[in-house]
Amino acid sequence: MRSLTVLDAPKEQVASAAQPRARLPEWLKRPLPAGNGNNFTAHLIEDLRLETVCESARCPNRPECWSRRTATFMVMGNLCTRTCSFCSVPKGAPDALEADEPARVAEAAARLGLKHVVITSVTRDDLPDGGAGHFVACIAAVRARLPGAAVEVLTPDFLGDPAAVDAVADARPEVFNHNLETVPRLHRIVRGRALYARSLGVLERVKRRAPHVATKAGLMLGIGETTDELFDVFADLRAINCDVLTLGQYLAPTGKHVPVRRFVPPAEFAALAALARTMGFKKVVAGPYVRSSYHADDMVS
Repeated sequence: MRSLTVLDAPKEQVASAAQPRARLPEWLKRPLPAGNGNNFTAHLIEDLRLETVCESARCPNRPECWSRRTATFMVMGNLCTRTCSFCSVPKGAPDALEADEPARVAEAAARLGLKHVVITSVTRDDLPDGGAGHFVACIAAVRARLPGAAVEVLTPDFLGDPAAVDAVADARPEVFNHNLETVPRLHRIVRGRALYARSLGVLERVKRRAPHVATKAGLMLGIGETTDELFDVFADLRAINCDVLTLGQYLAPTGKHVPVRRFVPPAEFAALAALARTMGFKKVVAGPYVRSSYHADDMVS
């Protein structure tokens, strides 16, 4: 199969570095949801002093998800120790961990009536365990408050520390998610200090240590990757028995972030998903607005 590059895209679908905020194509325009669920979720998050990746990462799905009374909780503060060029989460020196945060996350999940609770975090390279212990505490708190709920964690790479990875795996979340974000060639540009092999190693270690925990990884498209490069990443993930794959359109949060090189049409997402399924993934979710925690409960059902 011929590689598909940014040069293959029609001119109106390409955003250059000089025009990083190009006009969105029609398939990326959606009406805002109606109802008061959005306000309910917003007030709850504020009341319990919680952060969400929905807000910090400027997720385009926030209005829809919050209107459905669901959110992805972001623990350990709102300042990240890494400066990835695709992400809008603020960077800086984080504050100390809050001991009551796991209980507040569990309370929010209970008030929202969640059956599938997604917990992520900023990257905390300043902590000896990268925050693994805090993830474990959050899982335990949710399990105590909502015994029937599934727990999904979306973790950083913990700098590859095997003890940290093992600690979270041993807490037995139903889903362990760690995103690769992009293909190896673009890793240094997009993910800064993150290493492709290290990220694969995290997912591989979790699956070996806890085979019944579903492992999951996500990729952003439209940064300049080729189809052949994507196939190679799919193969790498299947080689370590990764169960779930998500593919979504990258949208630059601001003009200072890595620019969008191409808007990928829905039909192309569908074709990539179909091919990935033939490679053995248990679940593949792909589309312009797909994010790793978007309708996360449907991805593992």
